[in-house]
Amino acid sequence: MEKRPFIKPAIGFLFLLLTSSQLIAQPVTGYVFDDLNKNGTRESNEPGIKGVAVSDQVTVVLTNENGMYQLTNKGFGIIFISMPNGYTGKTYWTNSMAVATDFALTKTANPSSFSFIHASDTHLSEQSMSRMNLFRAAIDSVKPELVLITGDLIKDALRVDEKEATGLYELFSRESKKIQPALWLVPGNHEIFGIERHLSFVNPKNPLYGRNMYRHYFGPDYYSFNYGGVHFIALNSLQFEDLYYYGRIDSTQFEWLKKDLSFINPSTPVVTFQHVPFYNGFLSMNNYTEEGLSRSLEREQGVLQYRHVVSNAGAVLSVLNKYNYPLALAGHDHFRQRFMFEGMQTRFEQAAAVIGPNKNAYTTMPSGITVYKVVNGKIDEGHFIPLDKK
Repeated sequence: MEKRPFIKPAIGFLFLLLTSSQLIAQPVTGYVFDDLNKNGTRESNEPGIKGVAVSDQVTVVLTNENGMYQLTNKGFGIIFISMPNGYTGKTYWTNSMAVATDFALTKTANPSSFSFIHASDTHLSEQSMSRMNLFRAAIDSVKPELVLITGDLIKDALRVDEKEATGLYELFSRESKKIQPALWLVPGNHEIFGIERHLSFVNPKNPLYGRNMYRHYFGPDYYSFNYGGVHFIALNSLQFEDLYYYGRIDSTQFEWLKKDLSFINPSTPVVTFQHVPFYNGFLSMNNYTEEGLSRSLEREQGVLQYRHVVSNAGAVLSVLNKYNYPLALAGHDHFRQRFMFEGMQTRFEQAAAVIGPNKNAYTTMPSGITVYKVVNGKIDEGHFIPLDKK
């Protein structure tokens, strides 16, 4: 298995990223193929791979018997595949400015048992490099097949200028390459570039504004992949209105989710991972305020909402609950949380923060990661590994 096969930073890519109000339409065709000689180029003797989901974050199509797909790109300048079981590749996404876009995959083991790490809130900066080193040491000790990081990757892009934000993104890009297992990311609120304009002084017309900086460096901000018979879905659980973010699955992503799920067997285990959680057991430990940078309330299209949960969680879960959906992972609160609701199949679990312990009036949540073991599609309860020695 190649080292870190899935993350491909976009540094040096010259492509246009557009806001949701500027969706583009450019026909894209290509092949998903078995790269027998591993040179990244499709040769005449290399067969296509049938039934691979390919998406532009709006439409989802399956490759035909020759491994061919065709998309009228209505998305955000990115084409990606849902990595199929039993395959790996150097990347799962590309910019879609080219009319023809191929994905070279190689066969690998499709294990019936594997482990993965759920981590969150690395908040990386030059000052916090020691925390990233502790995180990598923990990964190396566990030796999982996958690592999921549920957002707040960098210290801050919300309220800083472009130079500072891109410097932090590039730092995370460099440091994340040192992580050995396959690494899968989603954005957190600290990855949303410049929206607190009274502090960042960033023009909304900046092509990297908002969600676009994340897409520039790390590709699709929501996507799916398959491993060991489990269907993993990365969700961007953040939107913003004017100066401030709040938790919500936007309408374009919601429709994409339904299409993505429609191509899997309903019995396939589904794991979602995102930054802001669907539900939050941490709420009663904090005060509610509508003011300041740490505000807990925000107006969403004029309606006052609690900004630190997904406001349309019920609608999203009504779709997911039609499937075998055992686990919903999130971050954001820097507290490990685990709970279920009677009558629901899903465990809702949040990770502690890599950046450090979280103290409040009640307790101190240690910094750490959670390790899960999957055997024949069954996911265990996970165990917590603290990053700091007592």
